[in-house]
Amino acid sequence: MIQSLRLAPEALYRRCDTARLAFDTTAELEDLKQLLGQARARDAVEFGIDVARAGFNLFVMGPPGSGRHTLIQHILGGRVAQRPKPCDWAYVNNFHEPYRPLALALPAGKAAALRHDMQQLVEELRTAIPAVFDSDEYRTRAGQIEAEFTERHERVFNELGAEAAAQQIGLLRTPAGFSFAPLKGGEVISPEEYAKLPEEEKARVERVIVELQKKLGDIIRNVVHWRREQREKLKQLNREMTLVAVGHHVSEIKERYTDVERLAAYLEAVQQNVIDNVDDFLPGRETPAMPGPGTPEPPSFRRYMVNVLVDHGGRDGMPVVAEDHPSYHNLIGRVDHISQFGTLGTDFALIKPGALHRANGGYLLVDAHKLLVQPFAWEALKRALSTRQIRIESIGEMYSLVSTVSLAPEPIPLDVKVVLFGDRFIYYLLHAYDPDFRDLFKVVADFEDSFDRSAENEQLFARLIATIARDKNLLAVDRGGVARSIEHASRLTGDAGKVSGSLRALADLLCEADHLARQGGRNTVTGEDIERAIAAQRTRGDRLRARVHEAILRGTILIDTGGARSGQVNGLSVMQLGDHAFAAPSRITATTRLGEGKVIDVQREVELGGAIHSKGVLILSSFLASRFSMNRPLSLSASLVFEQTYAMVDGDSASLAELCALMSSLADAPIQQCLAVTGSVNQLGEVQAIGGVNEKIEGYFDICTARGLTGEHGVLIPSSNVEHLMLRSDVVQAVAAERFHVYAVHNVDEAVEILTGTPAGAADGTTGAYPADSVNGRVAKRLREFAAVRSRAPERRRPERARFGKKE
Repeated sequence: MIQSLRLAPEALYRRCDTARLAFDTTAELEDLKQLLGQARARDAVEFGIDVARAGFNLFVMGPPGSGRHTLIQHILGGRVAQRPKPCDWAYVNNFHEPYRPLALALPAGKAAALRHDMQQLVEELRTAIPAVFDSDEYRTRAGQIEAEFTERHERVFNELGAEAAAQQIGLLRTPAGFSFAPLKGGEVISPEEYAKLPEEEKARVERVIVELQKKLGDIIRNVVHWRREQREKLKQLNREMTLVAVGHHVSEIKERYTDVERLAAYLEAVQQNVIDNVDDFLPGRETPAMPGPGTPEPPSFRRYMVNVLVDHGGRDGMPVVAEDHPSYHNLIGRVDHISQFGTLGTDFALIKPGALHRANGGYLLVDAHKLLVQPFAWEALKRALSTRQIRIESIGEMYSLVSTVSLAPEPIPLDVKVVLFGDRFIYYLLHAYDPDFRDLFKVVADFEDSFDRSAENEQLFARLIATIARDKNLLAVDRGGVARSIEHASRLTGDAGKVSGSLRALADLLCEADHLARQGGRNTVTGEDIERAIAAQRTRGDRLRARVHEAILRGTILIDTGGARSGQVNGLSVMQLGDHAFAAPSRITATTRLGEGKVIDVQREVELGGAIHSKGVLILSSFLASRFSMNRPLSLSASLVFEQTYAMVDGDSASLAELCALMSSLADAPIQQCLAVTGSVNQLGEVQAIGGVNEKIEGYFDICTARGLTGEHGVLIPSSNVEHLMLRSDVVQAVAAERFHVYAVHNVDEAVEILTGTPAGAADGTTGAYPADSVNGRVAKRLREFAAVRSRAPERRRPERARFGKKE
């Protein structure tokens, strides 16, 4: 039976038949238009991109390097160019509420044009307004207003002076203002002369002066009112003249943008602001040489600027934005501040767009992990998608961290399709713990890790290699190189019937092989170049494997590859470090004795065993009890341990080896140490598939080769893992030369028989007994002996616990 379980060399490696590759080099092949092996994901992506419903955003999950971004970009590239451009967006000053800038939507390409027109308007007004105010018409009309005031002013004062003179009182104009004084002969009398006047005359003069002062007060009040009227007339004149200068310019802009909603109202506000602040356009307000807090600010025309957030004038179709650093501000936008005299200020011109602004009306591509690690970014994105608005808010103000004056820009309507890229565990975590996620990302595209290795797919894989070679300017690959690449892609999946879907791994391999081919002066990449590149990749990540194997070969880690011992077997374990995986043998020992049916997992007892490993130990315990102790208690106490392991052990791939070690110890049937075992076992004794089968075989092969192959060395694997074998060429050659063997076992009996060289034994159909000289018979005998000893032993009574309490 042992010979029938040995695998032939052909079963250890599935070669790619170069005769089926109908080309000499990939230069003869067409590019691959669609991503290979991702039909399901492609259908989901096309649906998610095309459906125009709220919440149908797309989550693209799968392993990195599987071509997720390539497929999305390819599909979008064929769609966005055919669809209309979204509108431009710009922020302008809100003249009524400057802290709430207005958002304007303009047809694609017109935002930049409006910005230029507004800049041109300011420049023209800075010339036109001073020219209007320097015109003859303005001077004439302003002179008329001034002359009217002067004439009225002089007339009333002359009348008052004449009335005073008629009563021998003079109206005097002094630097301090107007005053009255008595006259004599038309001249103002001196104080001495006034003192000599009769009392009646003095009384008359004082009475007249009081009356005249009242009239003077009325006149002065009228003058103030006339002055106000004069200023209002001048202001009205200034408005009329300013309107002459600005009106037709604004009208021209209105005519160019009749299709822009809200722009007419904005331009009316601009016109009114120019009229109200016409002095800013007139000469005389020069910027001081040394500005400071006490100096007046120079006139600023920033309030008439147009802050263009998004300009779609230079592109065709919908925007596709890939945000590599999706922080809160990079997504939502921000309001910058400028420092002036030790204080921070801002205005609408300092509003900066985010990725959502640039992608509005199109598609936004974001990596889920990068998004989730950024503070506030995930919540901000959800809020924007839920409200369908982009609202720029300051985090500092939101959490009262700063007291800087900021803005509250008007929200912009959002119409965007978000595509998130992430691993599967991120998708399932969000789906389970974030209720909003299910409402916002209703479409999932799951990319395959691998695809079937059929003859058709091998041909398509060759075209994929040709596409990558052209895209990266690599040398063409010959048939041998393509075949070796396909074989290596199968090895990466750990399945001879599959091919890896990792475009990144394939592209990296081709780049390395291209370098080696150019070094060798070749015009094409050959199978030898691919093989050397694979070996170089393996060597670069081989340091730890070499250290572990060195420790085994030096005897630091105890591993026997010869002789036979009871209760000891060579298990195999895989270690994954980054992209590099390797395996090494581990000594597993078992001890058995009389007990109460408990199998002690030493790894678990010291908390160095994982739950899956503990499950495997419990399963093999159940197998022993169901096979050998159906009618009696399992009177066994056993211990299982991975020797010289000082880290966590998990997985059930060693449960077959552990069961064989237990049976060897019970039957006192030595296990051949030239063999190693891997595989899990169920309660029925059937051997189940495990992972990393290629690495495990090669790891034990390397140890045996270093010590010298004898023709007896080999590895036992589950029969269900045969289709996964893609072993190194040196292992296949050693098997072909019968210096190394690989056994495919279906159940524990086959494994025990190969390991011990003793028949496992089949149960009698009538009595259920096993042959006495078989492994199963010896195990059953030992367990019967344990049960007999246990049945004769007096039952030990448990000591009663002391009871404490009040005596009754």
